[in-house]
Amino acid sequence: MAFFESEIVQEEAKRLFLDYQELMKLGADYGKFDREGKKCFIGTMEELMGRYKIFMKRFELSEDFQAKMTVEQLRTQLGQFGITPDQMFEQMNMTLERMKRELDASK
Repeated sequence: MAFFESEIVQEEAKRLFLDYQELMKLGADYGKFDREGKKCFIGTMEELMGRYKIFMKRFELSEDFQAKMTVEQLRTQLGQFGITPDQMFEQMNMTLERMKRELDASK
């Protein structure tokens, strides 16, 4: 079975996409959140980034041609911005850490 024909892959991709969209909609009002709301948002974003990282690792480890092409396309697209997928995740983590520090400083 091809990588993208797997129901598990399709379901996780759909869940990741929908969860990310919802989180971004919610994040538009981040500045209006109280302290607990901000902590919850950051925690949810960390969880989502962890799921995404695992999902991408599945692509990298797959022997499926389409999965390999997807990884290469991502690398090419990010390369146009001068970063690698690992650097992208590191930047996301740095942003979340900065958000946590700002939250702690506002106690």
